[in-house]
Amino acid sequence: MPEDLADTDAFIRAVDISSYPEIAATGVPFYDRSGNQKEVLQILNEHGVNTIRLRLWVHPKNAHSGFDEVREFSKFVKSRGFKTWLSVHYSDTWADPGQQETPASWNQGSFEQVKDSVRLYTQKIVTALHPDYMQIGNEINSGFLHPYGHISAQYSQFIALMNAATAVVRENSSTTKIIVHYAGVEGASWFFEKVRSIDYDIIGLSYYPIWHGKSTLALQTEMQNLSSSFEKKIVVAETAYPFTLDWNDWTTNIVGLEDQLILPVYPATPNGQKNFIRQIKTITKNTDNGLGFCYWGGELVAWKGEQARDASPWENQALFDFNSKALPVLEVFNEE
Repeated sequence: MPEDLADTDAFIRAVDISSYPEIAATGVPFYDRSGNQKEVLQILNEHGVNTIRLRLWVHPKNAHSGFDEVREFSKFVKSRGFKTWLSVHYSDTWADPGQQETPASWNQGSFEQVKDSVRLYTQKIVTALHPDYMQIGNEINSGFLHPYGHISAQYSQFIALMNAATAVVRENSSTTKIIVHYAGVEGASWFFEKVRSIDYDIIGLSYYPIWHGKSTLALQTEMQNLSSSFEKKIVVAETAYPFTLDWNDWTTNIVGLEDQLILPVYPATPNGQKNFIRQIKTITKNTDNGLGFCYWGGELVAWKGEQARDASPWENQALFDFNSKALPVLEVFNEE
């Protein structure tokens, strides 16, 4: 392994494997393209992945994706030569366009108390985890820390909370790059105009055809527009695509129908998945200030067994097949 894989290429080739500590604890084996059992990080390394993205929740119910787990896994990831990218949800659970719940322990006081909690929590993250990239919130289309930081109902408070977090990052790290993350293409220009005054480095977009449209051309056009309008680096912060419409457990998959695909260009096959991600990478490389991309849920195999109803809704979009063997899509990460 290179001494520091992350420094060999400035273009971000990232994978989000936030659930890997939980999956690894079950002993599920993973295999490379030749069928050799290997650690997931080794397989990702061998295919040119240089950054690992991890979500962080404040006080999750089962401790997974909580501070202690993320701190330990982040240290391990760094020791293997990867850069780290933290998706800080500022919530006890999933934060996305549909929900941005304030942590229960913060939701007892005034706005000023919530802002103080943001400062202290952000400082704790930066000083203990030293991330290379840090998202202030996750898919914050409607703001974050609702109701305090709703982008429409409490715009001035939303900006104040964002400024509090970004200021702490700047005060405690000269190297951490700040990402502001929006889900989708439609409305992105409006959103980034609303956050123009915030001190950040990188525009992040999620792009999933099931939710954000089936036109990769629209994605390409909007990324170029954003890059030109706001003079920021830009990344595809989340994307994924199925290699099959079958399933490997009894947990309902999020993508399972042909009308959720981009057909006929990208069928739900291993090569269809590979070609879709190749196109995402190409779009990013061809965008002025394009900085990279991140594959979400690469580790989410059906780790609880074939009859589990509470396991993976994503095993048909993982980077490993139903036998936990690396898929051809991983070859894209190493391509020039």
